[in-house]
Amino acid sequence: MRAIRIAVQLHPQHGDYSALRDAVGAADEMGYDIAYNWDHFYPLYGPADGAHFECWTMLAAWAEQTKQIEIGPLVTCNSYRNPQLLADMARTVDHISGGRVILGIGSGWFQRDYDEYGYEFGTAIGRLRQLGEALPLIESRLDALNPASVRRPPIVIGGTGEKVTLRLVAKHAQGWHAMFPDRADQLEPKIAALRHWCEVEGRDPEDIEWGVGVEPNDLSRFLAEEAPTLVEMGFTQFTLGYNGPDWDVSTGAEWLTWRDEVNASR
Repeated sequence: MRAIRIAVQLHPQHGDYSALRDAVGAADEMGYDIAYNWDHFYPLYGPADGAHFECWTMLAAWAEQTKQIEIGPLVTCNSYRNPQLLADMARTVDHISGGRVILGIGSGWFQRDYDEYGYEFGTAIGRLRQLGEALPLIESRLDALNPASVRRPPIVIGGTGEKVTLRLVAKHAQGWHAMFPDRADQLEPKIAALRHWCEVEGRDPEDIEWGVGVEPNDLSRFLAEEAPTLVEMGFTQFTLGYNGPDWDVSTGAEWLTWRDEVNASR
């Protein structure tokens, strides 16, 4: 069985970078498995024009700072960078970290980012089509880069769209992030769709790591009421959300204890 892994997502908004730096350092020392940020240009909640930091430059800093925790975006927006450039960026940060980068990616959805930074927003299906075109370019550029990445960055696709997104997961991804559900049973049709597309694409769904996110204000309830069911359903990665200004990752200690207990019993 795949081991349970616990991640933090440090929302890069509403605080000073010094506190964010301390938080990723604390997550590394506490033994979290992964530290994610996100790829936006403005806060997603709270004051709309509050403090906010960019994704990939931050990941490069985390790569130098941390020792063992894996790092990546949850998720990077395909629209914001040429896909071959993105592959090169991920490869470079992978070298800085010594082989700890995860390449989380999605089709994009936050219209303000697009409008303010001059990207064409288009339509949801158009952005998904662009993601489908970008993924083979990312894979081929990763194959061509010299030097190659220390570890081939695993591609994690975020989203639950049953017609397109989950087929892209089945075709390209080593990980699937099923966003931030309130209840485990909301994901039953998504799992059925992923299994279907894995059969179509000739993939074993167990070769893909399944993950979900937990909202910052729901950590204890979710652990008690939803996490055991999600493990039975096949999910093994749980991402705990944290917001500024303090990003207090210590509140996830009970999740780390639960992870260790479950892994020891399997």
